[in-house]
Amino acid sequence: MPPLTYTTGDLQAAAGVLQASAAQLEAQGQALWPLASLTPERLARHYPAGGWQVAWRAGQAVGTYCLLDRDPPFWPDDPPGEALYLHKLAVHPAAQGSGLSTLLLADARARTQAAGRPWLKLDTAANRPALRALYERAGFVPCGEREVFGFRVVLFRQPTGAGA
Repeated sequence: MPPLTYTTGDLQAAAGVLQASAAQLEAQGQALWPLASLTPERLARHYPAGGWQVAWRAGQAVGTYCLLDRDPPFWPDDPPGEALYLHKLAVHPAAQGSGLSTLLLADARARTQAAGRPWLKLDTAANRPALRALYERAGFVPCGEREVFGFRVVLFRQPTGAGA
C-alpha cells in the first residue's frame, strides 16, 4: 500500500472527504453531519484553514481532520496552550477498513506534541458507541460529558508527552 502524505489547509479536499463520509453514513441510517454543513464555505466559517490536515494516498484524498488552538464551547475551562482540539475526523469511504482512522489520530497526536501541547482533546456524540470505542482503542480516555448546542457529548483526552 502506498504511504500517506499530508497537506495542510486544503479545505476543498477536506470537504470532499467529509461529504463522501457523511453521505455514506446517511445512506446507512447513521447520519453524523448534515451534508449542507460540509461545504468549503461553511467549514471556513467555523474552522481555520490552517488547522485542516488532509491525508493522501496515491494522489487521492483519503482522510481529514481539523486541529483547533482552543475550543471554548466544549472545553470552556481549559487554560490557553494546554491542548489542541480535534474536530471532523473522517475517512473517505473508498479507504475505510484499512486502519486509516488510527493513523490520522496518531498524526494529530504527533502534531499536538510537536506544538508543545501536553494534551490532544476531542469530543464525540454520547450516542455513538462505535466512535467512542474507536477513540478508546486509540488511547483516548473519557474525561467528562456535557451538553453543547443541544447535543450530549463525551469529552476525551490523550496525553502527548509534550512538556513532560
